[in-house]
Amino acid sequence: MMKKLLFLSCFTFVFSAQAQKVEETFSGTRVINGHSVETLKKRVLEFRIEHRFGDIAGANGGVQQFFGFDNAADVRFAFEYGISDKWMIGLGRSKGIGPYSSLVDGFTKYRILSQGENGAPLSLAVMGSAMISYMRKSDDLSQVSSFPKFSHRMAYSMQLIAARKFGEHISIQLMPTYVHRNYVLPTDVNGLFSLGGALNYKFNKKYGIILEYYQNFNPAGTRLDMKNSLGVAFEWSTNGHNFKMNFTNSRGFGETQFIPYTDSDWLKGEFRFGFSISRNFKL
Repeated sequence: MMKKLLFLSCFTFVFSAQAQKVEETFSGTRVINGHSVETLKKRVLEFRIEHRFGDIAGANGGVQQFFGFDNAADVRFAFEYGISDKWMIGLGRSKGIGPYSSLVDGFTKYRILSQGENGAPLSLAVMGSAMISYMRKSDDLSQVSSFPKFSHRMAYSMQLIAARKFGEHISIQLMPTYVHRNYVLPTDVNGLFSLGGALNYKFNKKYGIILEYYQNFNPAGTRLDMKNSLGVAFEWSTNGHNFKMNFTNSRGFGETQFIPYTDSDWLKGEFRFGFSISRNFKL
């Protein structure tokens, strides 16, 4: 009888442990350039600052530019809010890259599944974003920034985010993404598909390193000068703060920027230092 009770207790413990919801697959709502599977908790307001400097090396970097610190590639300020534990929204403003500047972006993200909850083997979220430029339009009709129509100022993205945490240290994530821009050059395409991947290794609850890569699938004969986004980061998390120091060949923020408009080559020293810092407030 005692053996049966002991076996039943062990079985119940193991089952409960396996069914337990996994927390913090990634630290914060972002990986490096793109989103993570995480969402803000209900009634949490987050203020984010993200900054990118110029090229560390290459033709536009080096000692004369103090390895990029003399130049600001882009900067973004944003407020993001958790409507529920699974649904968040955000609104931000950035300098902008490529043919666009003076950008306002917004997004919504909903977490469909959480690993370990009701036996789910992974965490799953969907994210949609939109961007609009309010820059002064160009008189050169051959440029994207001529904006023949108001709708040409806008771009959108849709993303599915699937992640799994393995033990206490390793998490991986896949991010199939579709980006649509309403107005592009003849050598470009309006719709662009990209497959992102991310790896997070946590040394402990405070410190970790991250890798992130987006592989674009460009139609033949288009976007010949464009590169795929690649980044590596060191993160430091404390109560209420998440700080990331990163190196990436991307300059812009948001999927409608870093996926279609990364043109820097790591092998030529065309990558830059950047950082992001966030502060959470419980309302």
